[in-house]
Amino acid sequence: MEALLCKSLGDPTEPISLTSPISISRTHPIPKLNSPTSIRIRVKATSLNYANYLQILGKYQEKFPLPFVPGSDYSGVVDAIGNKVTKFKVGDKVCSFAATGSFAQFIVADENDLFLVPDGCDLLTAGALPVAYGTSHVALVHRAQLSPGQVLLVLGAAGGVGLSAVQIGKVCGAIVIAVARGAEKVQFLMSLGVDHVVDLSKDTITESVKEFLKARKLKGVDVLYDPVGGKPTKESMKLLKWGAKILVIGFASGEIPVVPVNIALVKNWTIHGLYWGSYKIHKPDVLEDSLKELLSWLARGLITLNISHTYRLSEANLAFAAIKERKAIGKVMIAFDDHSTVRSKI
Repeated sequence: MEALLCKSLGDPTEPISLTSPISISRTHPIPKLNSPTSIRIRVKATSLNYANYLQILGKYQEKFPLPFVPGSDYSGVVDAIGNKVTKFKVGDKVCSFAATGSFAQFIVADENDLFLVPDGCDLLTAGALPVAYGTSHVALVHRAQLSPGQVLLVLGAAGGVGLSAVQIGKVCGAIVIAVARGAEKVQFLMSLGVDHVVDLSKDTITESVKEFLKARKLKGVDVLYDPVGGKPTKESMKLLKWGAKILVIGFASGEIPVVPVNIALVKNWTIHGLYWGSYKIHKPDVLEDSLKELLSWLARGLITLNISHTYRLSEANLAFAAIKERKAIGKVMIAFDDHSTVRSKI
């Protein structure tokens, strides 16, 4: 089968060659069923997340022995099932996630780790859902318990997880403030019904948000959703009200921010570290309930997924470049069929 191999740590945006960190193998062994309840899926689409980029760079919190097949969330069609599988049959459309391995034509998973894709949802869209939307759903609904009328500030709002946080915030009834850079991203966010957008190419977070809060007679930000870190985090903390919650999602800026715990004490802030993947080990029921609700929301049209770029596996370096250079508005995907057959209808 065709698979993307990470042979050495380095920049995955380099042109694919014999010496680049990533390469295409066309003779990688097709994985075999490894238990009576295992299922083999023919992958149709797999998502690129910033974590995948960091994994290949060697800068992610988890390290994987070389060589490995990167990739996490995916969608596809059931190809083969173990003799004790009861929940799925060959031909079912499914989606899921894994620590590694989805940048390949086939992947094996246990039936308890798979989710049936609802009717009306195409596979490209379903493959974009689990990690980004799962992260934001667990963060906002489970951890922050975001409620109607609260003010949510989303940094990096045009990226994969940022855009998911914006949409989930609106479903929860929050007043959503989004931070992005550039007119195209601002226009797209406004089309989603965001209450206020800070364009970093023109304004500072502090002044723009303060002006909005004053106009709406709001006291401050209740929940900060932060996948960025660095200077934007430092600015945003000036806007948090008493009792606010900070959701630490990641550090796309490359700079880990310092939270002044003396101010956190005085203002009774709660800081939530959110490593979504660890829920698979510690609270798998939370992940299962979260993804089931998200798939329901998707089927009902409460959330939509914007697929910004779609590439073939042989173009993986270009896909990673779209992530690295922040070209995407929403999700970057790799599809294993002709693009015309897997374009999102949502």
